[in-house]
Amino acid sequence: MELTATIARDELVERCKSGHAPSYETLYQKYAKAMYNTSLRIVNNSDDAEDVLQEAFVDAFRSLRDFNYRSTFGAWLKRIVINKSINVLRKRRVQLVEVTEFHEDAVAEPEPVNETEQAWQVALVKRAIEKLPDGYRTVVTLYLLEGYDHEEIAEILGITHNTVRTQYVRGKQKLLTIIKEGGVL
Repeated sequence: MELTATIARDELVERCKSGHAPSYETLYQKYAKAMYNTSLRIVNNSDDAEDVLQEAFVDAFRSLRDFNYRSTFGAWLKRIVINKSINVLRKRRVQLVEVTEFHEDAVAEPEPVNETEQAWQVALVKRAIEKLPDGYRTVVTLYLLEGYDHEEIAEILGITHNTVRTQYVRGKQKLLTIIKEGGVL
């Protein structure tokens, strides 16, 4: 038996598809802040994040007739925002080092952190993530904040799963170092 998820039609999206101009503004207002924050976490520059936001909405509105509810509108738009954010990083010539072979024991794991005793403040962690190099920040953001798995990140970035894993492990280590050294205050 095949299981399929049915995504309910969004009335606001349907009104936009029919050309109802005020609905475009409502749809923009509904998603703009979340999509801006998603982009900002990846590109780490407010001007670039604003540009990504505008370009993503322009592309989404142009392609709205092709949107067919295989996912929610928000998930579809988020994928556009993430792809455009990655393109901004590529224009900056972010180089993710390709790893030919990965051994988990080759990368020293940080000392275990008892997360229940450490009440990390979300703002502190986000500020620390902003201080990561672009490659690490992108992978850490997509994994920890956006909820993508390593295979999905590899596909989005066009790199191998092992490179994503390495970037994530190293990024996480660097993030912990920044936090422990108090580099985010």
